[in-house]
Amino acid sequence: MAVYLLRRLIQAVVTVFVVVTLAFVLGRLTGSPAASLLPDTASEADIAALNARLGFDKPPLTQYFDYLGGVLSGDFGDSYRQQGTSSMTLVLQRLPASLQLGGTGFLVGVALALLVVLAIHLSGFWSLRGLALGLGAARLAVPDFLFGLLLVLVFSVTLGWLPSLASANPLSLVMPAVTIATAQFVVYTRLLDNSLTTEAGQDYVRTAYARGERRSTVILREMLPNALLPVLTVSGIQLGTLLGGLVIVETVFAWPGLGQLMLGSVFSRDFPVVQSGLVVIAVIFVVVNLCVDVLYGIVDPRARVR
Repeated sequence: MAVYLLRRLIQAVVTVFVVVTLAFVLGRLTGSPAASLLPDTASEADIAALNARLGFDKPPLTQYFDYLGGVLSGDFGDSYRQQGTSSMTLVLQRLPASLQLGGTGFLVGVALALLVVLAIHLSGFWSLRGLALGLGAARLAVPDFLFGLLLVLVFSVTLGWLPSLASANPLSLVMPAVTIATAQFVVYTRLLDNSLTTEAGQDYVRTAYARGERRSTVILREMLPNALLPVLTVSGIQLGTLLGGLVIVETVFAWPGLGQLMLGSVFSRDFPVVQSGLVVIAVIFVVVNLCVDVLYGIVDPRARVR
C-alpha cells in the first residue's frame, strides 16, 4: 500500500507542475498585457515602464523561473487589475461559492441517479429505464447555458417562484444546482444501470438467488457494492473537472464563483489571477483523484498492483 500511495503522490506532483508550466506558457503566448492595462493615450515609454515593472522585459526563461520560485514560496503575484491584492486571495474568496454550487449539483445528481436506478432494478419495471434514459438523452441535447435560460424563463420570469440571479436568498441556488444536477444525473444513471445489469449476470448473483435470498437483498447487499466501483472512478474525474466547467452556469445565473472570476480575468489579461485559478483547480482535481485512487485501492486491493 505504501508503494501504491507513493506512486500516486508522485503522479499528483508531476500533474500540478505541468499545469503550472502550461499556465505560464499560455499566458505569455498573448504577449505583454501592459498595452491593455493602460489607457489608449499611453505612450510607448509608459508601456515600456509598465512592462519593466511587471517583469515582462526579462527573458521568458527568467520570467518562468521567477514565477516558479514565487509559486514554491506561496507568492502567486498581485492582480494587475486590483493593485496590492494577491491573485490567490481573489481566487480563494470566490472558491467557496463554486464549491457550494458544484458540490450541491453533483450530490443531488448522483443521489437522483442512484434512487432511479435502484427503483428500476428493485421493481423490475424496465419501461422506467427507457423513460429515464430518454429524458436523460433529451437533457444532454440541451446545452447548459440554454437549459439554465429556460429555467429562468419558466420559474423566474413566468412563474416568479425563484430568483433569477445569485443573491442572499437560499433559493437562488436552486436553478443553477438543478442545471448541474440534471447533467450529472444522466451520466450516473447510465453508468449505474450498466454496472448493475453486468453484475446481474455474474455467478455470485446466481448463487445468491439459488440460496433463496430475496431480490432486494441480492441487489442491495451483493450487487450494489460492486456496481459502485466504476461510479467511484468516474466521480473522481467528474468532481475534479466540474469546477472548471462551472463558468457557463455561473455566467448564466451571475453566480459569484471562480468561473466568473477566471472568465473576467482572461478577457482583461489579468495573468496572475488566471494562473492562480488554474493552479487551484489543478490541485483540487489532483487531490480528489488521489483520494479516489486511495479509496479504490482500499475497496478493491487488485487496483494496487497497477
